[in-house]
Amino acid sequence: MNSKHDDSLEHAGRDANRDPITGAPGSHPVGVGVGGAAGGMAAGAAAGTVLGPIGTLIGAAIGVVAGAAVGKRVAERIDPTGEEAYWREAHKDRPYVKSDYDYDRDYSTAYGFGLQARESNLERGWDESESSLRTEWDKARGESRLSWDDAQPAVRDAWDRADRTHQTYRSSDSYFAENFDKVDYRDQDASFDDYQPAYRYGTQARSMYADRDWDESLESELSRDWGNRRGNSKLDWERAKSAVRDAFTSHDRYSDGSYSADRGDQDRDQDRFRVG
Repeated sequence: MNSKHDDSLEHAGRDANRDPITGAPGSHPVGVGVGGAAGGMAAGAAAGTVLGPIGTLIGAAIGVVAGAAVGKRVAERIDPTGEEAYWREAHKDRPYVKSDYDYDRDYSTAYGFGLQARESNLERGWDESESSLRTEWDKARGESRLSWDDAQPAVRDAWDRADRTHQTYRSSDSYFAENFDKVDYRDQDASFDDYQPAYRYGTQARSMYADRDWDESLESELSRDWGNRRGNSKLDWERAKSAVRDAFTSHDRYSDGSYSADRGDQDRDQDRFRVG
């Protein structure tokens, strides 16, 4: 028999357009963002790499355009809106990016393609999928001028980034659901559903600020955005902050302990994204 906590995890994100980070319904109609453009794999939705902050999971999309079935599946998992803003800046430091190609026209399509390809089939690994992705790229690249050889590193970055995001939230959800009855900061009138947005907020914050310790300054910064993160949680910041801190400081208990450096920025970022 499933526990109440198991049911909470199982149904997180099933409500229409609900954001599992915040629990808020109607978070963003992102189905058009990836997979809604002609050619199947849309431009404009980017994913980060295993190196950077994890993505934001969201619920089912609304308003998905006709023909964007794969895009709808993406919308049920990783929000491309914030990711595009992240990658628009981060791509500038990638060693495979060539100056004679444009982000909007060329590379954004590759990042969206990698993210969407990964989320359309979470069972197959990269090695199993690369041959078919090479074939699909010519059909899906739209106006992008990148050959597969030039697009492949960006596609792989997006693919790996999606893996990191899914695994981190799966591990975080499972860990905190299992230990929820043991924590000393839990309010008796609040359920795991109330605390889950706080745990996910702390999980995401840890990936964004892996080079910082939890202190008054960081707590103050995070408190200012809790109103946008809490969704349907009835916890105010004073009641939620212990759970946010728990997720932030105990990251190595529910993750593999580090953000591995990627192929391009190993020397520069290895230390920054190591946890513990």
